[in-house]
Amino acid sequence: MWTIDELKTFLSTPRKILITTHSKPDGDAMGSSLAMFHYLIKKGHEPVVVSPSDYGVYLHWLPGNPGVLALPVDKEKALKHLNEAELIICLDFNNYKRTEYFADALKKATAPKIMIDHHLDPEGFDIFHIWNPDACATAELIYDFMEQMGDLSLIDKDIATCLYTGIITDSGSFRYPNVTARVHRIVAALMDAGLQHSHVHDMMFDTFTEKRLRFFGMCIKDKLVVLPEYRAAYISVTKAELKEYEIVTGETEGLVNYSLMLSDVVFAALIIDREHLVKLSLRSKGDFPANEFAGKYFEGGGHLNAAGGSYKGKLEDAVALYLKGLEEYKPLLLAM
Repeated sequence: MWTIDELKTFLSTPRKILITTHSKPDGDAMGSSLAMFHYLIKKGHEPVVVSPSDYGVYLHWLPGNPGVLALPVDKEKALKHLNEAELIICLDFNNYKRTEYFADALKKATAPKIMIDHHLDPEGFDIFHIWNPDACATAELIYDFMEQMGDLSLIDKDIATCLYTGIITDSGSFRYPNVTARVHRIVAALMDAGLQHSHVHDMMFDTFTEKRLRFFGMCIKDKLVVLPEYRAAYISVTKAELKEYEIVTGETEGLVNYSLMLSDVVFAALIIDREHLVKLSLRSKGDFPANEFAGKYFEGGGHLNAAGGSYKGKLEDAVALYLKGLEEYKPLLLAM
């Protein structure tokens, strides 16, 4: 394992660096990746960001986004950069499988890897890491990394914008218990660096298309199932409904949170029939372990209050398994 001083020495020479994150990246994944991209450019390096998949258009406004290579469209270019990389920076994931179609190539890559992440159970593929499962976002740890490098003075408006995007995404706009006083101090420092926080909020949350807004309305009106006997709720979405409303990658982001607005609901799921898998987003209040539930029933994981998973089978069977899990967790749910 490298020390921070060894990493500083390695980075004292201009390097070709590949930055990557998990498949279907969210605001923390892309915000962290592009913050690192801008930082490395200021340090004199040649970075490139590779996303293992497409991602929501609601993130395409981020500074630096036009240069991102996204698989499968940019696969040839991405593999070329991977083979030429002198360093690979893995952000917001700690297990190869989270990169899905990029996993095999990433495993075979010979360049040293560093990992910055806040998820549980790291695989251990890195030569240097900043890992803290108590951090509210990987973007928070990117700030810590820049601090350890002695480079906080390099944070400009673009870096601040990307870091703030990551923080508000994974903190649930500062609602989760892992938002500390230090997180708010970091945000204050980002504002001093030029962050326009209201602009970021507008771009992240107030750019719905009419069809997306009507889709959310339909889901809340017609698809929300409330289960007071479990203090839980869920919304299930079919392929046909996604097609009817022309919902694309990223446009279901945030839908699961509406169920938690109910005062008596402490656990909620969004269950979506995607092209190859049924995907689940899980959210909870208090100490109910959404990540444990995701791992036990849906080969997933994540954080205490925000997790995800998948199911290989029919949508109705995934819903049935979710209900089975609720029955098993009923004593804990009712104790919340």
